[in-house]
Amino acid sequence: MTTEKEKCVFMKVYVGNISRHISDDQFHALALPFGNADSVSVPRDVESGRTKGYGFLEFANPGDALAVIAGLHGKDIDGQILNASEANAARGMRRI
Repeated sequence: MTTEKEKCVFMKVYVGNISRHISDDQFHALALPFGNADSVSVPRDVESGRTKGYGFLEFANPGDALAVIAGLHGKDIDGQILNASEANAARGMRRI
């Protein structure tokens, strides 16, 4: 028997060209006008602590994910034009 939790599929959004100094909270705040991310991941360089220039947002609601992609792609943040798209389908969609 399948439980409600097993049916939940997350959609992962890639956002590139973000500031090297952005915090996880600041990155999450970029998405809030379009949808609330269930998880946020901003990979960082181990030595410098700076971001690698990209991050991921996960959404339980695919509509929110698509709204974030539409809202952030091409947006100018501090002189940097963001790239937003669905993360690699093999990695970006997972069942929990």
